[in-house]
Amino acid sequence: MAELLQHLVNGLVLGGTYALLGIGLTLIFGLMNVVNFAHGEFYTLGAYAAFAALAGLGAGFFPALGLAIAAGAALGALCEVTLLRPLRAESIDTTMLVMIGVWIAMQNGELLVWGGVAKSIPHPFSTAPLVLGPVSIAPLRVFVLLVAGALIAASWVLIQKTTLGRAMRATFQDRDTAALMGVRIDRIHTATFAFGSALAAAAGALLGPVFLAYPSMGDLAALKAFSVVILGGLGNLPGAALGGLLLGIAEELGAGYVSSGYRDAVGFVIIILVLLLRPSGLFARAERIG
Repeated sequence: MAELLQHLVNGLVLGGTYALLGIGLTLIFGLMNVVNFAHGEFYTLGAYAAFAALAGLGAGFFPALGLAIAAGAALGALCEVTLLRPLRAESIDTTMLVMIGVWIAMQNGELLVWGGVAKSIPHPFSTAPLVLGPVSIAPLRVFVLLVAGALIAASWVLIQKTTLGRAMRATFQDRDTAALMGVRIDRIHTATFAFGSALAAAAGALLGPVFLAYPSMGDLAALKAFSVVILGGLGNLPGAALGGLLLGIAEELGAGYVSSGYRDAVGFVIIILVLLLRPSGLFARAERIG
């Protein structure tokens, strides 16, 4: 039982960051009809931006996290305005190719700037684990779990309780009617892409100190984000959050009870089963953002 509890806690830490990735992607995909293959690179950007703020600017750890999230939002907004907005009338295939190009460009840019050697991101937390009964967990992982949970809650509040969130939900449900009601569709698209990119950057900035930052770290993260969207159902924010937690726990249990080499395989086996048995997602409801 103690071992099971330990795996569940570790899975929640991973699952919280997977949920951030999935929420950002489901917003972009559901509202904008854009398959964002560069989503994982915004995750990488978050890790490197935190590293740059710490090592280059001398910022503290907590301001560095904020700067990383801001960098993700700013680059996401720039990407939407300069690349996606002119292609809004084009087919989804065209935007897919553009986002693949963004993915390649960002990854090679990170390789050019920071090199191929993995970077360790310093943090102020003690390396001595916290012992809570049968469970021990590093203070950094506790911080990651708490911040991820706070960001998930803030995302829900933004979508459900703010004017921007209502405009985003209206655009998702009926773009033309929303435009007739005065919703600025261009601004909503920019805000959505910036918000989704910021969440991905937040996940990278949180997990970067736990693991290492390297140029291709976003490749697997992007696959995990798509997996979370499949599990949760398109446009379902609570589903994306639950899907991320489920994926993280499943991977940790697979690594603990089968083999660490099968960590990623366990998650993707679940995805295959979901696609076969419930292709609309485990938590799918009527399609809507929220």
